[in-house]
Amino acid sequence: ATLDGRRVATGRDFGDDGALRPAAVKAHTVHLHEGGARAVADAVMASAPTVTEMETKPYKRRPAAPFTTSTLQQEASRKLRMNPRETMRVAQGLYENGYITYMRTDSTVLSGQAVAAARAQVAELYGAQYVPAKPRLYATKTKGAQEAHEAIRPAGDHFRTPAQVAGALSGAQFRLYELIWKRTVASQMADAVGQTATVKVEVPLKEAKGGARDSGVTFRTAGFTASGTVITFRGFLAAYEEGRDAERYEAEPGKAGAASAGEVRLPAMEVGDVLDAKVAEASGHETTPPPRYTEASLVKALEEREIGRPSTYAATMSTIADRGYVEHRGQALVPTWLAFAVTRLLEENFSELVDYDFTASMEADLDRIAAGEEDRVAWLTRFYYGDGDGQGAQPGEGPEQGLKAMLDNLGEIDARAVNSIEIGEGITLRVGRYGPYLEDEEGKRANVPADVAPDELTVAKAKELFERAADDGRELGVDPSTGHVIIAKDGRYGPYVTEVLPEPEGTQEPQDEAAPKKRTSKAKTGPKPRTASLFKSMGLSTVTLEQALDLLSLPRVVGQDAEGVDITAQNGRYGPYLKKGTDSRSLESEEQLFTVTLEQALEIFAQPKRRRGQAAPKAPLRELGTDPVSGRPVVIKDGRFGPYFTDGETNVTLRRGDDPATVTPERAYELLAEKRAKGPAKKRTTRKTTAKKTTTKRKTSARG
Repeated sequence: ATLDGRRVATGRDFGDDGALRPAAVKAHTVHLHEGGARAVADAVMASAPTVTEMETKPYKRRPAAPFTTSTLQQEASRKLRMNPRETMRVAQGLYENGYITYMRTDSTVLSGQAVAAARAQVAELYGAQYVPAKPRLYATKTKGAQEAHEAIRPAGDHFRTPAQVAGALSGAQFRLYELIWKRTVASQMADAVGQTATVKVEVPLKEAKGGARDSGVTFRTAGFTASGTVITFRGFLAAYEEGRDAERYEAEPGKAGAASAGEVRLPAMEVGDVLDAKVAEASGHETTPPPRYTEASLVKALEEREIGRPSTYAATMSTIADRGYVEHRGQALVPTWLAFAVTRLLEENFSELVDYDFTASMEADLDRIAAGEEDRVAWLTRFYYGDGDGQGAQPGEGPEQGLKAMLDNLGEIDARAVNSIEIGEGITLRVGRYGPYLEDEEGKRANVPADVAPDELTVAKAKELFERAADDGRELGVDPSTGHVIIAKDGRYGPYVTEVLPEPEGTQEPQDEAAPKKRTSKAKTGPKPRTASLFKSMGLSTVTLEQALDLLSLPRVVGQDAEGVDITAQNGRYGPYLKKGTDSRSLESEEQLFTVTLEQALEIFAQPKRRRGQAAPKAPLRELGTDPVSGRPVVIKDGRFGPYFTDGETNVTLRRGDDPATVTPERAYELLAEKRAKGPAKKRTTRKTTAKKTTTKRKTSARG
């Protein structure tokens, strides 16, 4: 948007301090305040917008390069919600069974055999018009890429389509193979082309006062720009479209990135047309920080900074999660207080080793060692013992003290200072053995709830946590069966109810609050109070004694199965569930913990076990009766590739001409019997044995 020909500032024009960037000031960008924005909106609604300019340009979009290890991990994270470790595990299985090429590579280059196979498949599946005149060649953009292997692609000189391998692959394997196949085929397809139309509209700001005002400035005209793209030939988009990460600022209308998000059509109009203003809104904008890293965007950042190799990205993601340095909030990675303490320790005592440039240059050094251009013993000696002659492990730097000297100084590190972070107003956050906690100048302490991220812990929030910590809880009443007082409190992991146990005889006087609490053997062996988290539907201020006693009664024994094993209803970290021995099943609601019967529990355990987060199985399309051979009930279900018969053990797809609504039970029994007679397919075992030889050979190549 413009006002009197001057561009109105958007989010990109502001720095992190909320002020206009120097470039925006130099360009005389208009910074509208709320009052001025509302005045402009009102003036637009009172005027008649006129089309002043229309421009049409050809639109072209090229396909993405074939997968490298990092781009495969990024795209699998975006599209399949698979973390890098899972992606590499599944890819390893596909490689070992001969479905894809080697999955640890930094090259985007396809072999001539692969290019020919991809172009042939494009012509076969999509038509000759989707095949470009010349094969597409992709240069590897990653600095320092070794390119020891070609890009990740379907194996062989003729690619198997996803439909051809569906029956032999598991769900995760199929989804990843399909992603690789689509990306590879699309990389050898024609461009997507179309037309992008840009229209400019001018609005006279006619008001009684003579125009729209902001900060004493009167504006006479407002200009608006809108763009729309129509795809006339989809090209590679017929097979595949690359995902993208969240950005700090979304593409503005009329900018290059806007069209890539999808096809947007503009209504037909011509220069001079007078338009009807339906809505004019003044929307505020607050400067926001960049979006948090996801595993996909973090892998991309590692690659851009030349940190690590394709073979180490997944291990890096796993390590920072397993050690508690980050937590997942949806797809976002949120750093923990432990990460801040560890980072501070390393930056203050091992700054050379955690410098971004050190990792990149070390990778280059290791490459030279692998190529025989540098002696590994000499390099390791310099790295560990240092070099006082200015010839350190890092070329171009001053004398190196070496790792040994750093380690010799470990005793001088102040652990308390490293684990202390100032919040403000005399409040300090400390990272303790059992989690982060707050401490003020008087020595008072308060736990930091697990759901409070570091950037959310303000001084005001810290004071609130101190107030909550000082609260001994709301007394609900007395448990008639034990005589213990029941209270409701707010803890590190949310609100909960607990019982107050009487002090045992001979207990010593309690220590001062500010003094550190030592865990004694008596504390370990003494009775522990019953504790239970509140249901999501309950509130700390509204929970009743009856509800608290119900919660404290968990786990509840529902009954026993035919073998005499107890079935219990329990509430856990991931919600309510039933437990029988080592087997467990999720319940649909927390209320079921008190209402589920033994019959219902047995029925739930009779169903196939689902992974956490997996949707409940679809109801069968039709029930056909009991199979005379297996003695199991036969049903028709709707699967990924169409309806199929199943008795719970054997599955067989309906044949052409079989209608799920009219097919007879006898037909189902016949097809199931034929499938059983054939036995399980042995195709995958054979391929695994063959591929292992290839793996051994390829391990002799260059690193990563």
